[in-house]
Amino acid sequence: MHGSTTLAGDKSLAHRAALLAGLANGESCIDNYLVAGVTQALLGALTAVSVPWKLEGKRLVVQGRGFSGLTAAEEALDCGNSATTLRLLAGALAAAGLPAVLDGSAGLRRRPMGRIVTPLQMMGVDIQATEGHAPLTLARSERPLRSLAYRLPVASAQVKSCLLLAGLAAEGSTRLVEPGPSRDHTERMLRSLGISVTSRQIVENDEILYETQLESPLRLELPPFSITLPGDISSAAFLIVAALITPGSEIEIRRVCLNPTRTGIIDALREMGAQIEVHQAGEQHGEPVGNLLVRYSRLHGTRVEGPLVVRMIDEFPAFTIAAAYAEGVTTVSQAEELRLKESDRIGALCSQLRLLGAKVDETPDGFVLHGEGGLEGGGVAAHGDHRLAMALAVAGLAAAKPVAVSGAEAFSESFPDFDAVLRRLGGCIDLEPEPG
Repeated sequence: MHGSTTLAGDKSLAHRAALLAGLANGESCIDNYLVAGVTQALLGALTAVSVPWKLEGKRLVVQGRGFSGLTAAEEALDCGNSATTLRLLAGALAAAGLPAVLDGSAGLRRRPMGRIVTPLQMMGVDIQATEGHAPLTLARSERPLRSLAYRLPVASAQVKSCLLLAGLAAEGSTRLVEPGPSRDHTERMLRSLGISVTSRQIVENDEILYETQLESPLRLELPPFSITLPGDISSAAFLIVAALITPGSEIEIRRVCLNPTRTGIIDALREMGAQIEVHQAGEQHGEPVGNLLVRYSRLHGTRVEGPLVVRMIDEFPAFTIAAAYAEGVTTVSQAEELRLKESDRIGALCSQLRLLGAKVDETPDGFVLHGEGGLEGGGVAAHGDHRLAMALAVAGLAAAKPVAVSGAEAFSESFPDFDAVLRRLGGCIDLEPEPG
């Protein structure tokens, strides 16, 4: 694999930018927007609450209505398979005081929602879940929300972002404490819009914790903005691993988001002996951006646990393929959150890698993979999970026999041109509809 490429905008940033643009007063422009299944649900929700927008190629133009200009949707807001969409919308609509029903796919209905419902109720939001899951129901409210001091049981950028958005309408500050360093895109974007948000590491009872505090603005008003989104490190992870396991490869991925809360995958792969050069190229709207140069590498096993798990939580499918091509044992622990993604990613990864010849032992919070430098190949299934689909496709690039991935159409959820980009860089991949 050889050549260079740029990627569509980061998924996490695309969600936040589009939603904040809808809450702002005036026209906002978002360039290099990710046009994919996972972002369509949020755009549909904006339409449903009377926020006009239009896509011009990869430029999204949003006519923000402000919090007071939103109107209640006539039907339930369909968040598709996107927990980010549902959780961030819940916080924004709570701030606006709008009634709503938030729902989504069968997979989304399995995701835990009590983790946002409980703290939102503490803020005075009239919100109810369905046995701890979607659909969520919010009642109309014209009262300011209460200030909140809350410790999240699990480090989660989605939960934190939901509460920060709700906190924009609170009387007083919103103080959130997490046991680990979750991604901080919402804080950076709010700061760039003039909102006072501070983040720091603290120690309580000899425990290292991560505190975020938002001071509610005197007026609930956000300015419009223009932004160019950097490439998605989660999508880049598949290309990085593809180059690392394919002999003779050297590729460059340009203008990728290098937010330190998202670069755990680079640190973990480097620990395995990966040749990855990082060249910083400045900042975009508070987010560090740079280029990655990746060369084929002989990898060895490693151990992943603790804060590193949070910093690479979405990249484990790609990372696991690298571990399968490494020599030696790779152990992942404290990653039970992976069981609550689009699929049970621990169970699905282990079962599908065994079909490809890997020796892997599943544990409640991770796995132990006995790497032997490669995979045999064969037929596997994506289980409706876009990241699992792409990881299994990458596994086939260097396998002894081809890998056939059933359900590969899931690529389009977050990386619609995955197969085209891989082919341009030299990867041999065919995407064909299944018979019938």
